[in-house]
Amino acid sequence: MIYRDLILPHLVHKACSQRHLMKQRRKVVPLAAGEVLELGAGSGLNLPFYRPDLVKKVWALEPSPHIWQLGEKERQHLKLDIGYLQSPAEAIPLENRSVDTVVVTYAFCTIPDVDRALAEARRVLKNNGTLLFLEHTLAPDPSVRRWQHLLNPPWRLIGGGCHLNRNIPEIISANGFQLQDLSCEYLPGWRPASFNCRGAAVPE
Repeated sequence: MIYRDLILPHLVHKACSQRHLMKQRRKVVPLAAGEVLELGAGSGLNLPFYRPDLVKKVWALEPSPHIWQLGEKERQHLKLDIGYLQSPAEAIPLENRSVDTVVVTYAFCTIPDVDRALAEARRVLKNNGTLLFLEHTLAPDPSVRRWQHLLNPPWRLIGGGCHLNRNIPEIISANGFQLQDLSCEYLPGWRPASFNCRGAAVPE
């Protein structure tokens, strides 16, 4: 499809690279260490924030080669060992207990089967591994929630499957993870998509 393959990747890249979102990425991504798997890597906006002194390798999983190609020029200057996995998050092509950190930023909203993706994340994480996440999520205010539920169907069509009304921390907790250091706040921007949560979680 022309919209999905040629237009949407540029829209997603532009939307996800806004300054206030990049500031949030800087708070989460540098915490990753060891063998790292990033789910929904997009165009690679997180890659500059990984610490080469802490990270052995970054497996960047992104099912769309079209958006991944947008960051090819920037990746050439990074001092990271990066492996690209063209695969959905529901079927991670890595061995059991093979990664130390799973990183997910602004991707759980779009992954079709987020429960399956979290099951896969648990499978590949080592026993002492950590899931780091940064997501927009269901707002606490009833008035904003009403708009999130109302606008979700058309938003999913134009946003490549993005859900406005997923309660990401609750979903993570319900899939065998224990939340740690959860921090939530409204960020600048459109209210239905601006309630933001970041934190860490460990397998139970």
